[in-house]
Amino acid sequence: MKKQRSIDIIRFLPSLFRYADVAKCTGYPNVFLTRAIAMGYVIRVMRGAYLNMFKTAPGIEEVACYLRAPAYISCEWALHYHHIILQAPSVCTTITLSTSVGNRYKVNYKGTVIEYSKLSDKLFFGFESHEGFNLAYPEKALLDVVYLRKKIPFQDELEIKPLDMNRLNKFAAIFPKTIQRIMKKGINFSFPEQN
Repeated sequence: MKKQRSIDIIRFLPSLFRYADVAKCTGYPNVFLTRAIAMGYVIRVMRGAYLNMFKTAPGIEEVACYLRAPAYISCEWALHYHHIILQAPSVCTTITLSTSVGNRYKVNYKGTVIEYSKLSDKLFFGFESHEGFNLAYPEKALLDVVYLRKKIPFQDELEIKPLDMNRLNKFAAIFPKTIQRIMKKGINFSFPEQN
């Protein structure tokens, strides 16, 4: 493998790529990646996923959604993004349908921990696409965090005025009653009775 050819391949690859992408470009992907990492052209983000140092580094949200697709950013990270909480979280919680979740599958990227949580198919909704990643609506992020943590985060600092209460009610109706009770008690919002 010639040095020039290696650089050409790396320049061809996107900013985030998988082992399979390299295998399409060269017959020796293991050798290629080992050399590219040693030369500092590529960084291994996690097993099978790499960062191309010749391209602009993607943001945390983009990396988080790429590593465990389908996925969306939620909980405290999304609440901060939407200015619902002021505290800047140190963990980017990403909701996925993948079973590769929990402490064992946390990823460190640029000093931030990306953690993955799995929700049932029924609760995998309430997000919109941004450039390169999916982000929960603030109402869904609040419900997700209550569902996963069993409490409302930063309750004394929570800015609820920007929340769309109709959307919150619509989304909450899909969650278990226990989550609705925590929400009623925590933000003093009354959900209409469900049939």
